[in-house]
Amino acid sequence: MNEGMGRMATKGEGATPRERYRTQLRTEIKERAWEQIAASGASGLSLNAIARQMGMSGPALYRYFASRDDLITELVRDAYRSLADTMRDAAASGADLAGLGHALRTWALDDPQRYFLVYGTPVPGYHAPDDITTIASEIMAGLLDAAQPAGDPADASADAAAADPDEARLEAHLAEHGQWAADHPAAPPALRRALSFWTRLHGILSLELAGHFTGMGLDPALLYDTELQQLTRRR
Repeated sequence: MNEGMGRMATKGEGATPRERYRTQLRTEIKERAWEQIAASGASGLSLNAIARQMGMSGPALYRYFASRDDLITELVRDAYRSLADTMRDAAASGADLAGLGHALRTWALDDPQRYFLVYGTPVPGYHAPDDITTIASEIMAGLLDAAQPAGDPADASADAAAADPDEARLEAHLAEHGQWAADHPAAPPALRRALSFWTRLHGILSLELAGHFTGMGLDPALLYDTELQQLTRRR
């Protein structure tokens, strides 16, 4: 389990002993939750089971997380925040779109359960709050920034005219439906590039982390790197 997940809730200077104790308990509860998720998946998460493991009563634990969904939201928020920070730090260090792709894979391999919580099968009956979408939008915005060619955006838009009919049709559709990109000002070719990056790389990652390449004799790292090179090759 990624140690950083247990440290997401940092203890602020000047906190009272009671506040520090509450933070420590919430952190331990989340660590126990990740252990449960690793063993039986997010759908099997049980606050009562966590309470028993920690020697607490159910009602006592519910003072720290009001419901299972409240705990899942905290875990999802931590996971998205971790990836958003990872991608932001990589971009700040000068990473291009390929560099962001490698940062994504490193993050996913570091903690597969964290990856599957946000990009795997949805938890039945769970609906994430709006602020989760906001954090996810930060990740996509960083990809769109990297996908946008240097120079005049109008030059990038002109690429659509030279694209094959299928690509041109998709780019026109993306330009008309920008909600998924939080209305980022990237030109249509950059929208298509970022979306292809996101869907194709997540496809490989999901198969790799789920073990579907096992026994096939494939090198997932080579497959991922080759796909990434094709995605980031300039036209």
